Amino acid sequence: MVKSKERIHVRQKHIDDRLQENMHGVVEKAQQEVARSQQPWYLVFRQAQLLIALYFIGFVFFGILAWFVHVHPVLAIDVHITREFQENQMPGLRMFMLAVSWLGYQPVVFSGFILLAAILFWLVRLRLEACCIVALSVVSEIINVSLKYIVSRPRPSTNLVDVWSRATGPSFPSGHVMSYVAFWGLLLSFGIILLKRDRWWHYLFLIVPAFFVMAVGPSRIYLGDHWASDVLGAYLLSGLLLGLTLWLYLVLKQRGVLVSQRKQ
Repeated sequence: MVKSKERIHVRQKHIDDRLQENMHGVVEKAQQEVARSQQPWYLVFRQAQLLIALYFIGFVFFGILAWFVHVHPVLAIDVHITREFQENQMPGLRMFMLAVSWLGYQPVVFSGFILLAAILFWLVRLRLEACCIVALSVVSEIINVSLKYIVSRPRPSTNLVDVWSRATGPSFPSGHVMSYVAFWGLLLSFGIILLKRDRWWHYLFLIVPAFFVMAVGPSRIYLGDHWASDVLGAYLLSGLLLGLTLWLYLVLKQRGVLVSQRKQ
C-alpha cells in the first residue's frame, strides 16, 4: 500500500513537472514572438508623439463642450441625432447595440478582463505596458465619476427620445465610452506604436480594440442612455488621458522603468 502511494505520488509529480515545462515553453514562445514583433524604439517614439499631439488637441474642445452642456443640459441637436439613430429599426440592431455595451454594464467582469490583459502583457515582458493598462482604467473611472457630478447633466428622458437601456446617475461624460477608450483605446495605441504589422495577430490586435472604441459611442446614443454630446465629450476627454498615459509611458520607458532585458 505504501509503495503504491509512493508510485502515485511520483507519477503525479512527473505530470506536474511536464505541465510546468509545457506552460513555461508556451510563455517563452509568446515572449519571443512579441519581442520579434516590436518596432525599433525610434519609430515607437515618433508614432507615440503623433498620437499624444492628436489626443491633446481634443481636450481643448472637451473643455468648451463640458461648459456648454452644463449651461444647456438639453440641446436640440442632441435630440435630433438620437431620433435619427433610433429611426433605424433593423432586426437585431438593438441586440447588437446591447451586446456592444454589455461589458460596460458588468464592472466585475470588465475589471477581470482588464486584469487578465495586464497579466498577459506582464508575462510577455511588457511590464510597463501592463501597469499602464491597469492605471489608466482606474484613473479614468475616478475622473468620470467626479466630472459627472460636477457637470450634473440629466440623462435623456422618455418624453424626448426612446430609452431602451435606462442607466442611473448624471449623463456627462459617458462612462461606457471612457472605460472602453481607457482599455481598448490604450490597447489600440500600443498596437499602433509597438507592432510591426507583419503577422496576422498584429492586425487582430488592432481591429478588435478599434471596433469596440468606435462602436460603443453609437450604441450609447441608440439605446437612449446618453446624448451625442455626452459621447463626444467622453471621447475627447479620454483622448487627453490616453495622451498623458503615452507621454508618461515614453518618459518611463526611456528611463528603463520596468523594462525587461531581452534574452539574446
